Amino acid sequence: MQVTSAARYVLVAGEASGDILGANLIAHLKLLQPDAIFEGIGGPLMEAQGFKSIVPMDRLSVMGLVEVLGRLKELLGIRKRLFKACINNPPTAFIGIDSPDFNMPLARKLKQAGIPTVHYVSPSVWAWRQKRIFNIKKSVDLMLALFPFELPIYHEHNIPVVCVGHTLADDIPLESKVTEAREDLGLMDISGPVFGILPGSREGEVSRLAPLFIETMKRIKQHQPNATFLIPAANKERRVQIETILHEVNAEAVLIDGRSRTVMAASDAILLASGTAALEAMLVKRPMVVSYRVNKLTYAIMSRMIKVPYVSLPNLLANETLVPELLQDEATPDNLAVRLVQTWQSFTNDKSIQDKYLNLHKMLRKNAGEKAAKAIVSMLEGKKT
Repeated sequence: MQVTSAARYVLVAGEASGDILGANLIAHLKLLQPDAIFEGIGGPLMEAQGFKSIVPMDRLSVMGLVEVLGRLKELLGIRKRLFKACINNPPTAFIGIDSPDFNMPLARKLKQAGIPTVHYVSPSVWAWRQKRIFNIKKSVDLMLALFPFELPIYHEHNIPVVCVGHTLADDIPLESKVTEAREDLGLMDISGPVFGILPGSREGEVSRLAPLFIETMKRIKQHQPNATFLIPAANKERRVQIETILHEVNAEAVLIDGRSRTVMAASDAILLASGTAALEAMLVKRPMVVSYRVNKLTYAIMSRMIKVPYVSLPNLLANETLVPELLQDEATPDNLAVRLVQTWQSFTNDKSIQDKYLNLHKMLRKNAGEKAAKAIVSMLEGKKT
């Protein structure tokens, strides 16, 4: 890592959603500190902002308590390498972006060594494993939270926190037009309903969810023969993986390289994996069904630890069921097909849910990157005085 007198930030993002947040944050930090240097672990959007990634971001992308065990040695090795690099050449600040199980232990050791630490995206400490709040207090000098409902637990424990909103809410227009999205994808000649199918971006997610989602497509096709299905592929590897599954079960879909948001906007309804994609679907104002499957042992452990009634962000933000959630054993092709069609039809006729989506969108529009950058610089200036 480069030695310099300019501000130098080490950032670590382990997911595509973190790459979005990191790129936006870097852009706004550069406005405040034009000579600043950014390095660590990040994705293509961060790299486009001049960020230097010392390890490919996808090496951190692993989901589930059981699934991580197979990658534990590699993950620990990456974290050790980052720690040594920061100790040998202390950055202006370390900024962990989500991925708390990787970033928090690293932040704690760096904070103990006198390096200012920031965590961007609150861990779901309000939902499960609440005792983590004590470790968070030992690990971070500043928490950047995305959602207002996350603040009380930090205030209760006197942890500096700022709600910055979500960059997706800033970037996505308040109205996303179906016709424009379909024209953009070259799909203007479609006459029947269009369903967006998003089985995730990780290899493990796609292997678990794509067969389920594609069987769901076949059930819908039986009753909606003129339906069209759009599947965005996160990269070339996922495209090959999805094409193989489609071929194996003799199903048809329009595969789109990337552009998941455009796929959402072009859809009448969306079937997707739980996660940031649900927030994005809410922001483009499309009806959706959220579904997820993990290793049975992982689910058994997590289901006993979660303290909130919802898993999807639209429902958590609204504190009510705006979005159907079919998880684990409830996630069958028949159940998903029926619920997706019902959700599409009811959403078309019920403006109240659309209005709630819009209100939540406005609530999250806070110019996240600018607010986060200013909060970080303010924290650092406070440490100097």
